[in-house]
Formats: sequence, C-alpha cells, structure tokens
Amino acid sequence: MEYNKNDKSAFIAIVGRPNVGKSSILNRLLGQKIAIVSSKPQTTRNRITGVLTDGEYQIVFFDTPGMHKPKNTLGQYMVRSVSESVGGVDCCMLVAEAGCEPSPADLTLIERFKSMNMPAILAINKIDTLKEKDVLMQQILAYSKLYDFDAVVPVSAQDGSGMDELLDELKKQASEGGHFFDDDTLTDQPERVLVSEIIREKILRLCDKEIPHGTAVVIERMKTRENGILDIEATIYCEREPHKRIIIGKNGAMLKKISTYARQDIERFFDCKVFLQTWVKVREDWRNRARLVQNFGFDEHDFD
Repeated sequence: MEYNKNDKSAFIAIVGRPNVGKSSILNRLLGQKIAIVSSKPQTTRNRITGVLTDGEYQIVFFDTPGMHKPKNTLGQYMVRSVSESVGGVDCCMLVAEAGCEPSPADLTLIERFKSMNMPAILAINKIDTLKEKDVLMQQILAYSKLYDFDAVVPVSAQDGSGMDELLDELKKQASEGGHFFDDDTLTDQPERVLVSEIIREKILRLCDKEIPHGTAVVIERMKTRENGILDIEATIYCEREPHKRIIIGKNGAMLKKISTYARQDIERFFDCKVFLQTWVKVREDWRNRARLVQNFGFDEHDFD
C-alpha cells in the first residue's frame, strides 16, 4: 500500500440504543450495504468494520450492536462488543432517533464518554419523520446539556439528508499517519460473514414478527466454479420446531423467497452469478449455549 504523508485516518465507533438506524447510516455513508437492516431491534450482532476512503481521508467505522440489557449469552456478547469498541477508537458517533428523549442506553454511553474524555459526535437520525422542527431543537438542547459533543448533526439515513455534513464532521476527527487499508477496501469482514448476514436480514424482513432473534446462519461452503458461478451452501439455525416451519413455509415457499432475495443481494455485492442452497435446522436455546454461539461465529473469549 502506497504511503502519502498527507493521508489522514480516523477510527469511529457507531453506538446507540437498538433500532435507531446505526447500520442504515453506515450503509448510506459507504454507498453500499455491508451491515444488515431490519425493523427489529438488535439486528447487528458483530462489530462490522466499514471503510470509507475519500481522497486523503480514510474513516474506519465499527457498527456495534444496540446497547441493551442482555437476556442471554448472545446478548452478553453484544453488549461487551459495544464496550470494547468505545474503548479503542478516535471518536464515537452516538446515534439517536429524532423526537426521542435520551434513553437509559444513551445515558450509559455518555457516562462512558465522560470517563474516557472521548470525542463524540451526535447524529440525530430519522429527521424525515418529524413534522414539528421545534421538537428537534428541544432534543438537541437536551443532549447538549448531557455532554459537550464535538458536533450535533441531524440526518436521515432514509433520504440522505445531512450525510455530507456528517461526513465533514467525521473527517475533522482524522489525524495524519497514512491509511490503514487499501483505498478500495469496503470492509474487513470475511466474505462468509457478509453472506450469512445478508441471508439473516432476509429472514428478519420476510418473517417479520413471527420469528424472534433466535436465528443464525452458517455458511457451510463457498466455492467459485471455473465458469465464475459462486456456489454457496448455508444452514439456517433456529431455536424451535415451529420457527423452522415458519422459515420453510408452505411447500417451501418462504425459504425459496428468502433464498431468492438473498441471492440477488449477494450477486450485486460480489458482481457474479450465485447458486445458493439453504437448509433449516433446529438447535434449541442456542443463544444461551456458549459453545453453540462460538460455533456460529462469535469469539470464545466473550464468554469467559
């Protein structure tokens, strides 16, 4: 990788309570989806690293799970990953939902900022849903009393409003020292992780409220044929037999729909033809079984 003395980098953790649009903001900034998005809270389970290079600036993002009170082993992993992310970055971007008061999760994160004297930017998302702009001004005032944010930027990940201003503020956090990734890098996540997350997003979107977060996707095989077609075999794990029936659907209709939509996204991401095969298996209560959680792609030290 060629070094330019004028190149600047910043590591940014995207934090906030569940379902405020952290992943949507990341995807909008990158111009391509690498983090899954759904209407269900706590969608993001891993710290997804996104890399945005714009001229001499390179911003490396950690998209963290929503800050929440853990109810199981998986939840403990998610909360720990938030804490670790906050501790190892140049700046935190706290995402809040427009029109909402500071949540207990926000207050916890702000206390962490204070204890570490952490630079922080407040991004107030979903401003497109506000009818009264006075509400936004009151919200900005309320948050500003809690912490001395480097900047407060109202945005909409849905329509792109405020994104240029947000990026300008993020660039101010960058310091000289070169880029840490090649300029064409989008993420450091392994391809199998990206594929499994794409499939899991389709499950959350298509099954809506019928399926809780007790699903995991394991990529059993990924191999490119000589003709360029990418073969993928994936197993979807759920916690209960009724969930399996819902995911498969009548005569396999739902699983076919999940697989079709996932395949289309995977083809767009990798820019090649994809042959995707999916199976559904039951692993009861896997979110409370550390060994199974590890097998589904989480680190062993998170359960010590």
